Amino acid sequence: MAPRDEQARSRKKNISNGSSISINDVGNGIYVSDASGHGSSARDHRLARRQLRVKKARARKSKRKGVPLCVVASAVFVVYLVMCVMFFRNMPEEEKQVGISKVRGLVQKTQERVKKTREQVSSKLRNFGRGGSAKSSASAGATTKAAQQHPGIPVGKWPVSIRDEDGNFEEIKHPGYEDGSVTMSVPAFWANDPVAIHQNKLMTRERALAIGTCATPDSKGRFTRGDECPENERTIFVAIASYRDFQCRDTVDSIFSRAAHPERVRVGVVDQIVPGEDGSCDVPHLPCSQDQNQSICLFKNQLDVFQMEAELAVGPVFARHIGHRLYRGEYYSMQSDAHVTFTQGWDVDIIKQMEATKDEMAVLSTYLTDIVGSIDAKTGKSLRHTRPIMCNTEYEGGVQGKHLRHLSQPEAMPEITGMPQLQPYWAAGFSFSRGHFIATVPYDLYQPMIFQGEEMSITLRGFTVGYDFFAPERSVCFHSYAKFAPERNKVPHFWENSEKYKGTGIKAMDRLLGIVHMNPEVDPSRWNHAEEEKYGLGGARTTSKFYDTFGIHVVEKTVERHLCQFVKNRMHNMFMPNLRSDGMGVDYSKIDFRWKDPRPHDP
Repeated sequence: MAPRDEQARSRKKNISNGSSISINDVGNGIYVSDASGHGSSARDHRLARRQLRVKKARARKSKRKGVPLCVVASAVFVVYLVMCVMFFRNMPEEEKQVGISKVRGLVQKTQERVKKTREQVSSKLRNFGRGGSAKSSASAGATTKAAQQHPGIPVGKWPVSIRDEDGNFEEIKHPGYEDGSVTMSVPAFWANDPVAIHQNKLMTRERALAIGTCATPDSKGRFTRGDECPENERTIFVAIASYRDFQCRDTVDSIFSRAAHPERVRVGVVDQIVPGEDGSCDVPHLPCSQDQNQSICLFKNQLDVFQMEAELAVGPVFARHIGHRLYRGEYYSMQSDAHVTFTQGWDVDIIKQMEATKDEMAVLSTYLTDIVGSIDAKTGKSLRHTRPIMCNTEYEGGVQGKHLRHLSQPEAMPEITGMPQLQPYWAAGFSFSRGHFIATVPYDLYQPMIFQGEEMSITLRGFTVGYDFFAPERSVCFHSYAKFAPERNKVPHFWENSEKYKGTGIKAMDRLLGIVHMNPEVDPSRWNHAEEEKYGLGGARTTSKFYDTFGIHVVEKTVERHLCQFVKNRMHNMFMPNLRSDGMGVDYSKIDFRWKDPRPHDP
């Protein structure tokens, strides 16, 4: 038996015995792109990085040993405080007044000292700025001012990498183990509280523009410049979830090599692999020492890869949850599968389409067309003039219960030209939006073993926060499907772990449907409500408005069919006139429309 197999069995044995497994046992972490060669050198580097993360995790744990002492000290303080209060209550009135007077004097002196200290610090900062560090001082001042103006929204910067944030990781319980026996160290969210951003109401345009970095700062050192940032300098974050996918590095390569402005693109990959069997997404086909012009070599500082062992994979929702944790305040956010090829100048094209909507809350999303016959091999340009649109859904049953899922989507020449076309639904395979979409609608941590259903969850959560979904007028990337690429049939899937995490998907689906109010027949006590506000609904719209508008009956578990007939040529023209004057989404309070199937007896 190979050593790796023995280690795997040892881990499984520990799990079955109920022993707690730490990061040191399961092995996960984020690694700097080291593409200098294949084989042992790259693996040794990753092992060193993993050991460093383990060491720091243990150091953090050791600090926690002081917690009991802090608890005891706090208890002593509380007892002392109670005694002081009782003593003060029994004092004669005259002595009380004297004591109060002395306390007031002490408070006044303290306030004066604080004021004096602040003035001294401010004076030193001004002198420091005059001494040649004016730019740093201005940047720090701009950062402080921005943080005060927009509470709950972190200040963006560029360039940025998770590799520079060793202290910004947190331990989470793996969602596949209900007893919490397995933990993982993962990057902290850029904005940990989505509600603090959208405030359970429609965001103001000012708050929305407070998110999104520019590749170059303004005269005051601020990288967050709103819509004053030139389009070719607006940063783009690309999130990719990959499961043992040999095409992942080719996807990353096409993102950088075919971008018109690759210097403003940052890619975050969650790479779920079996070490020693699967290639890493950040390792190019040739060592960088042999060919430095490979995109992964040229832009390695803009590529963050979070690598985790495939046996910990519990589906795309968890992987994409970690992917959203890699976001760091970029102007735009994009989500893509790991086996996608991009067109030449894709970044300029998709931004142009996005801005054509004049909708700050627009999310461009679709099921991608197959790569075969779609891209000119010489120019890298698209050969397609058709595009899919998201409008076809139906209820399906199964072990996890009845839920709504997308079916195959119609693809045709756009009937709306000059801009993307409004549609009801969002697709996970391709999504492009402003960065605040990721910050306010993060993937749920508590939905293991979910495959069908995630798209409806994000659709409804995004809708209630105020987002509008559009089909791109032109495709900027194309998908490799196994039907036309037989080699993809050899790529493993996460459900090879189904037996290990058996039963978790049923509870996760109850939570998914419960949050978006799609299973009113289920007792809410059946599903996990942990951090429900964080991964829940917004306050700009209601789910019932969505269901009523697009003909979804959550009690009967049926839909009004043939919705595509309305979406293809009527929805956009009927709804878009209700786009708010400040561009903050379509005002559905002005829309009194309910889709009714015109052909209920037709297939």
